[in-house]
Amino acid sequence: MTGAAIPVLILCGATACGKTALAGRLFAAGEESPFAGMAEVISADSMQAYCGMDIGTAKPEAEFLKKLPHHLIDICSPKEPFGAGEFVRCADLCCRDIARRGKIPVIVGGTAFYIKNFIYGLPPTPQADMRVRAELQRRLQAEGAPVLYEELLDRDPESAARIHPNDAYRIVRALEVPYTAGKPLSSYRQPQQPRAQYRFCVLFLVRDRAELYKRIAERIEAMFESGLAEEVESLVRGGCTEHDPGMQAIGYKEFFTVRRSDFSENALWLSAVKAAVISDSCHYAKRQETFFKRIDGALRCGADDYDGAARQTALFMERCGTAL
Repeated sequence: MTGAAIPVLILCGATACGKTALAGRLFAAGEESPFAGMAEVISADSMQAYCGMDIGTAKPEAEFLKKLPHHLIDICSPKEPFGAGEFVRCADLCCRDIARRGKIPVIVGGTAFYIKNFIYGLPPTPQADMRVRAELQRRLQAEGAPVLYEELLDRDPESAARIHPNDAYRIVRALEVPYTAGKPLSSYRQPQQPRAQYRFCVLFLVRDRAELYKRIAERIEAMFESGLAEEVESLVRGGCTEHDPGMQAIGYKEFFTVRRSDFSENALWLSAVKAAVISDSCHYAKRQETFFKRIDGALRCGADDYDGAARQTALFMERCGTAL
């Protein structure tokens, strides 16, 4: 690839809209596409980074990964935090390595916070104070996430509005900043211009809302049939708790938030968990769509519109001076 700036294609969109499938049609080896075998994917899914969380995060199958290599999947324990900062640093390394080998870096995912920070860069924030973090973690265990979230609402309502009340990791981090620096996390502003070391093409994949919700329900039904409950049970046996970062994911946290004691039979409880996962996923999809609409320069593309996506990819590569 030529030029100082690395061309990066981003395929983003709501959960279950078909991002991975379209990436496969465009770039997987053996596909009838001018880009087949030319790209490697960097996963922008905040939970696919965690080992052992395969079913609930819809990780690509091993055979698919042989045809289209993916990065930042299965790289850490569910007990470890993997936030936007870690993602940006790891994705930067991946992009340079992929480009150095003459491939196209393609970021695929729906974690809007990761994608925004990758495009614009991380806002400056104070260095972590491990004593403050340890005290907040102690309080989290003793008092629970709802109590800390209420404190965050009082100290930094702008940050609290962007964080789910059950997202213990991000609540602790957002509270850590005012304790460490004396001012809220929301006061640290993100750069307004895309980072100069890359040239971006952002394809925002869309579907009809009713069709998307139907796909979400079908996907979650298939997850439960494939053993999602058993996967969660295995993670808990391995030492994971409801407070661990990985267990904050939709598809996992509901096993903790839907109280088993409220149901007379296990089957009824599992049905309630499934309903909660579907509901949370649909609400999350709506928030994703709202966010991705706001990315400057993002090009809307039907999730099944291979020809449109291929055309935009070719135009982008031509603009970047990349030989196809």
